[in-house]
Amino acid sequence: VQLQASGGGLVQAGGSLRLSCAASGRSLIAYVMGWFRQAPGKEREFVAAITQRGGSTDYSDSVKGRFTISRDNAQNTVYLQMSSLKPEDAAVYYCAARYGATLTRQPVYGYWGQGTQVTVSS
Repeated sequence: VQLQASGGGLVQAGGSLRLSCAASGRSLIAYVMGWFRQAPGKEREFVAAITQRGGSTDYSDSVKGRFTISRDNAQNTVYLQMSSLKPEDAAVYYCAARYGATLTRQPVYGYWGQGTQVTVSS
């Protein structure tokens, strides 16, 4: 499965962005989907994940209550709605897919998108 992340950009602190992750090559219905991010000089960190049919989600403590992960399996797309953005949210955001597995915060996903840059100005 190929993943294409988009929707990043420059936003002021307190603003919102919606990231999209479009899949091709295979239906996402069997995949747990996750979002991770990596800031310069830091390790890649977990942001959010969602089960195959969207029944369960998980968020890192740093984004809980501000970000929402969702998916549209008919459109083969996963979203990350980001609100109340902070300068510390600035990073390259990656979507990832894990076949037939339960939610996990570990970067053990088999498929990764190319990343989309999010910049937050203070």
